[in-house]
Amino acid sequence: MTKFDLNDDSVVVIIGSGAGGGTLGTELALKGIKVVMLEAGPRFEIEDFINDEWESFTQLSWSDMRTTSGSWRVHKDFPNLPAWIVKAVGGTSIHWAGASLRFQDHEFKTRTHYGEVQGANLLDWPITLKDLEPYYDKAESKMGVTRTNGIPGLPGNNNYKILEAGAKALGYKEVHTGRMAINSQPRDGRGSCQQIGFCFQGCKSGAKWSTLYAEIPKGEETGKLEVRPESHVLRIEHDANGKVTGVVYADSQGNRQRQKARIVCIAGNSIESPRILLNSASNLFPDGLANSSGQVGRNYMRHTTGAVFGIFDRPIHMYRGTTMAGIVRDESGHKPERGFVGGYELETISVGLPFMAAFLNPGSWGRSITSALDSYQNMAGLWIVGEDMPQETNRVTLDNAAKDKYGLPVANVHYDDHANDIAMRNHAYERSTALYEAVGARRVFPQTPYPSTHNLGTNRMSEKPRDGVVNKYGQTHDIKNLFVSDGSQFTTGAGENPTLTIVALAIRQADYIAAEMGKRTI
Repeated sequence: MTKFDLNDDSVVVIIGSGAGGGTLGTELALKGIKVVMLEAGPRFEIEDFINDEWESFTQLSWSDMRTTSGSWRVHKDFPNLPAWIVKAVGGTSIHWAGASLRFQDHEFKTRTHYGEVQGANLLDWPITLKDLEPYYDKAESKMGVTRTNGIPGLPGNNNYKILEAGAKALGYKEVHTGRMAINSQPRDGRGSCQQIGFCFQGCKSGAKWSTLYAEIPKGEETGKLEVRPESHVLRIEHDANGKVTGVVYADSQGNRQRQKARIVCIAGNSIESPRILLNSASNLFPDGLANSSGQVGRNYMRHTTGAVFGIFDRPIHMYRGTTMAGIVRDESGHKPERGFVGGYELETISVGLPFMAAFLNPGSWGRSITSALDSYQNMAGLWIVGEDMPQETNRVTLDNAAKDKYGLPVANVHYDDHANDIAMRNHAYERSTALYEAVGARRVFPQTPYPSTHNLGTNRMSEKPRDGVVNKYGQTHDIKNLFVSDGSQFTTGAGENPTLTIVALAIRQADYIAAEMGKRTI
């Protein structure tokens, strides 16, 4: 394996190895650029994944101390677990379900289309769908997204058949097994989906795209990419002129190391990325790196989510087969006559009985909940994914009262639903209930949102430096050789699962960085 010297200041250092960082690092390595990828978690391989929910959660999840505040239910139920994400090489691309949807044209221009929404900090992206379409094409090809490039869709399991029948009974038209980055046939040296059903626990067949095994090994084969697992970044350093010069991290033994760098790209998810920037404050940057606008950490989004489960007279076994191979897209458009701006998707979902007991209605007890759990095999489930409103007050800050094992302040995640989020969620609950009742559900359970898997915003893209943190290439407005390469750069959240867009932006960013390095502008 390639090893770069700690004093090699010609390397690009990438913090994080998930959909953004893992893709970016591989793309740069394939272009002949030297990359050091620092990942806070260990490295697992496919054979290490565990088809058991709680044991897998313990193995993979980012469970470091974090704190929460705000009126969201997660603060009450899971005050130190605001997000359900992975701490391992491959990041949350290990855990994600595979849904790969392009943002719609209007979702890049929400301020233009939605107008002034009281309490929302809406801003048009500095890029358009047309700008991103060539990179969506590349991302879909790279990831093997079904229903693109002649790749057939996945088969529908029982959970999908219930969704489809109910949706069509309501008159919905755009209903299918989704655009999924899960092989429906052998591709890219990986086999097809075996319908194991533990998509959130890591794909043991390797059919689901993940940077862990679909991207990073290709970068490593070039001899230009070094991945350092168990390398927890503490801060980013700079010189007297404000140029980033390297990264300080704690290695697997807890020893402090300093990796010099020509360029630093941060891809630590929407919670850790702003935390690192804020923890990197200095005399030159007293409010944190890249924070002259005061926008680092602000505009945190998690999507307007919730789940709905229906109980039927006969067994469904929703846990058998691909977790999220089913979608209804008819509500995804901007139709303000419904009482809210933006739109949402309905996607099949299932969790095992242990997670169902924990998440169906946390803290509840009695006949209503226990009888529902008794009917687990007769359940069908769907998940709501909708566009939530960016708000300046929804933000990641440093909690100076709580410190990590390295003595640094942990992240506090503050979130309050916007009135638009509540109206959208209630509409989705009503339509989902009607969907299941249309095909004979005996009982329907709307489920409260649980710890966030879609973490967005906090280092948003903007045309003007005063409005955000990075420009249209993810390059920070304040520091030319510092980039943001994950979902934290999203200006708004849109109503689609974010991973495809994160990957498309990473491919585009790699082209830009390589071109600028060639010009010696960075």
